Amino acid sequence: MDFSYSARTDALLETLETFMTDHVLPAEKVYDAQIAANTNKHEQPAVMRELQETARSQGLWNLFMTHDGLGAGLTNLEYAPLAEVVGRSIIGNEAINCSAPDTGNMEILAMFGTEEQKKDWLEPLLDCRIRSAFAMTEPAVASSDATNITSTIRRDGDEYVLNGRKWYTSGVLDPDCKLIIFMGKSDPDGPTYRQQSMILVPADSPGIEVLRDLPMFGFHDRLGHGDVQFTDVRVPASNMLGAEGDGFAIAQGRLGPGRMHYAMRAVGMAERALEMMCRRSLERVAFGAPLADRGVVREWIARSRIEIDQIRLLVLKSSWMMDTRGNASARSEVAAIKVAAMEVAHKVVDRAVQTFGAAGVSDDFVLARLHAITRALQIADGPSEVHLRTIARLETKKYR
Repeated sequence: MDFSYSARTDALLETLETFMTDHVLPAEKVYDAQIAANTNKHEQPAVMRELQETARSQGLWNLFMTHDGLGAGLTNLEYAPLAEVVGRSIIGNEAINCSAPDTGNMEILAMFGTEEQKKDWLEPLLDCRIRSAFAMTEPAVASSDATNITSTIRRDGDEYVLNGRKWYTSGVLDPDCKLIIFMGKSDPDGPTYRQQSMILVPADSPGIEVLRDLPMFGFHDRLGHGDVQFTDVRVPASNMLGAEGDGFAIAQGRLGPGRMHYAMRAVGMAERALEMMCRRSLERVAFGAPLADRGVVREWIARSRIEIDQIRLLVLKSSWMMDTRGNASARSEVAAIKVAAMEVAHKVVDRAVQTFGAAGVSDDFVLARLHAITRALQIADGPSEVHLRTIARLETKKYR
């Protein structure tokens, strides 16, 4: 068993770590300040444009993309340690054009899009000339079961007519958002997993109304989490992604790698929280000694080290299985790492918050935001309970 990284990963890691240390981490507060100063809080700050130009010039661009010779051409196993480094910053993935929902949208466009669709939407997304949104989750149903979706896609001549309400539609409030990938039922009476379709919707189509920008534990994301009403939205029939009825299968193809990307970055979030906890515990004195000398804090640090290393190994194993055996064969491992990585990251961040005391719940440090993100990601892309259900079903199947 070889735990060394490939030559490509080693070279990119060196460049990426320098880029993160010298450019991205120092830009976090500038990024927030520029958002606060912008009239439109969802407009991309100027500092991010600068970061993206630097990243592009250094070859740190579209590292996630593995399809059709696009992106850096890395495997999932090669990308995993890079994503971890990027995950140490809340703005890191945007700086290298590897942020959701664009990553998932680009992947399914690469896998299922026509040549015309790729030219119109994939190419500008890869170049970061536009942004996109993904409209799947609905407020009225348990969307972790995609068969529950009630939004409709109805054929009318050479067009499809879309109706429904979506929420937590990430990215839809960004002024650069030009594309929404919409999932709805095109054949409500068909076989359970052939009822849904996905269709490409220009963001300026008549009938789309953003009702509100939803917060996440009180934090508003720069890209926006939209509560969106679609009323008789008409798009050309040629905008169908894949064939009618492919929506459920496309969703599974999109969400699997997406969950892995979240898990990869969660390792980086946990590492940053552990580093902050260690530094804080050495600097702060209470009752005559540094916090690092207190048994309870030492245990937090030790357990965090153990747990982070465990999830990193599971991420690498899952990535290797996806590369060598395909996504379907790694289904249990992907489900496991989505649960484990988010739980561990949240636990480590929570310990860091406790170590920081009052400062940990303020906005003087990144911990409060990481606390919200790692908790919300135990729901996003399927709640932990759904993934546990999948693992249990696959495990018991061996003995039936």
